[in-house]
Amino acid sequence: MTGTRDTVNEQVKADWKDDTTPFERVYEIVEQTHEGQSAAEIADRALVSEPTARRHCKTLVNTGFAETTHEGQTTLYQRNSDRILMSRIRELRDEADRTELLDGIKEMKADIRRYEDRYDVVSPEELAQQLDADETEGWDDLTAWRTTRQNLAVAQAALAYDEASHQLTA
Repeated sequence: MTGTRDTVNEQVKADWKDDTTPFERVYEIVEQTHEGQSAAEIADRALVSEPTARRHCKTLVNTGFAETTHEGQTTLYQRNSDRILMSRIRELRDEADRTELLDGIKEMKADIRRYEDRYDVVSPEELAQQLDADETEGWDDLTAWRTTRQNLAVAQAALAYDEASHQLTA
């Protein structure tokens, strides 16, 4: 079974390489990178040489899509989280009108109040301190609460962005 899986993986890699440019592959890898990776690591994952990965990573940094950190002498590349956040905010603003945003915000706030009432805590962090390792439902709720809180922040930012845009054009 392992041999078949390896063959399939190699074919998928070959198809990806045939269907994309080196820049597109580096872009995809950096887009998925939350924690910094060296040009060598990105090159390996993107199926390109290290100099090619470094050149494309520098381009992504220059455009603001990626950012760098340093670990000793090594430059690490990762996606620019601020740019990703702004993209999510703009996307939500474009997909939902003001009424939909307000309704979504109201619903998420009600969900958060239900978590607070159910567990008698004010935050997911406080809940995490109270849960035992085997409390599956509690950990699932904790994850959902954190996600709801993140989505609420994005929805509120999208609403504020929409309001600011309207004020600037008025």
